[in-house]
Amino acid sequence: MKKILNVIFGRVFVIGFAILFQVLWLFLVLWQLSYKFTYVNLIIRAIAIIVVLVIVNKWINPVNKLSWTFLILLSPVFGLLVYFLFGRSGLTKWTRKSMDAVNEEVEKLLKQDGEAKEALKNENICAYRQSDYIDEWAGFPLYKSTETKYYKCGEDMFPDMLEALRGAEHFIFMEYFIIEEGYMFESIVEILEEKAKEGVDVRLIYDDVGSISKVPSRYYKRLRERGISCVTFNPFRPLISVVMNNRDHRKIFVVDGYIGFTGGINLADEYINKASRFGYWKDTGVRIEGEAVLSLTVMFLEMWNYINRSSEDYSRFIPSVHQKQAFENDGFVQPYGDSPLDHENVGENIYLNMINKAKNYVYIFTPYLIIDHEMLICLSNAAKQGVDVRIVTPGIPDKKMVYLLTQSYYEPLLRNGVRIFQYTPGFLHAKCFVCDDEIATVGSVNLDFRSLFLHFECGIWMYRSRAVMQVKEDCLETFAASEEITVQFCRERPLAVRMIQSLMRLFAPLL
Repeated sequence: MKKILNVIFGRVFVIGFAILFQVLWLFLVLWQLSYKFTYVNLIIRAIAIIVVLVIVNKWINPVNKLSWTFLILLSPVFGLLVYFLFGRSGLTKWTRKSMDAVNEEVEKLLKQDGEAKEALKNENICAYRQSDYIDEWAGFPLYKSTETKYYKCGEDMFPDMLEALRGAEHFIFMEYFIIEEGYMFESIVEILEEKAKEGVDVRLIYDDVGSISKVPSRYYKRLRERGISCVTFNPFRPLISVVMNNRDHRKIFVVDGYIGFTGGINLADEYINKASRFGYWKDTGVRIEGEAVLSLTVMFLEMWNYINRSSEDYSRFIPSVHQKQAFENDGFVQPYGDSPLDHENVGENIYLNMINKAKNYVYIFTPYLIIDHEMLICLSNAAKQGVDVRIVTPGIPDKKMVYLLTQSYYEPLLRNGVRIFQYTPGFLHAKCFVCDDEIATVGSVNLDFRSLFLHFECGIWMYRSRAVMQVKEDCLETFAASEEITVQFCRERPLAVRMIQSLMRLFAPLL
């Protein structure tokens, strides 16, 4: 009974109910007007047709076009209402203007080293072209003087995170989708509180929706009382808003400008297997030390100064300011960010480029496999050309309906030669690509529509660094611990399940 009352009076339920009430009220008002007045009905239908024509002529994913067109024409009142609230990936004009102003300030720090680009071009023209895309179209440069270390699980990365925190002397920046009260987060907060007392500049950003069921409302105030500068991205309020669709899904951790961490690991106990929700929780991360950390710092400062509407002396955050020793060369490293601001699907295009250019193999970790037609064809064509394409998804789902949708993409991929594995021990939350013993990327970008098109994301692209082969070794170990899926598995599913999956595929971009 206590659990039921906590849910009913909890923040998620109360705010969710308030938003749902507003949506239903608007829907009923518009529906009643269209039912009683013929001219209102004609106006709504005319608007629906105009909106559909606008959608069809947009340079967006064709699957998105199909989903929204079907919904709007099926029910113009409901379809239009949902589209104007949740259908546009871009942010509001004010939000875009504010972010653009911050970006112009901060991105001046990101200057491409011509020597690094030329060195990669001379070594591997194919890798150079992939890197050049990230530099030219995403605005994140390539670096050489950076060391990498890959972690195959959260409990391996956590001690190194704590060690980096304890060694901080100047500033600590942390930006996470999820924070949750528990052993992992409290261990971090204790050090952050101590460092703040020592005069270290400690800042934390967390996504309000991502953490809504994990921490109390206005939790940032408690952290501020402990000396930690803390803000939330896009607070979840009981008012319908077009920007509620965009979330900060990044995982960024920077210490003194020259040590950085990212990957799929959030700050909650299941990520280090101190809590068990869906069997063993497998996640991955990467640590970088050196010049490339500047890109992670810039991503954090962009978000921080947008939320706070602030500016500062950015030059003090450059890696060499606080680390006077020469950084180690460990291949080529290129952190990158993706956002709904730039009209460029950076995360997806990096994945597509890796698959298209692979010669021998592509190994993929993803918790969700909800892909568009371009990704499906790209994966299939690579397999048809003899590339060993393998994808690992969870064996135990965190969201059962999304899991059904993920499994609905298995059969067309399997029939075209792609191998699919389900991670038997539990839930796989990692987002990794590795190919040909040369290139890998580790980050926060899932293979689903929200991650690829709606959220703020980040990752690290690497060429011939130590972490590349560490990712491959982890993949091989994970295949051995997973169940390989067959076409027969898909075809033996009950008819009702397959019908539900077909319907969900139609609305996949909306989920």
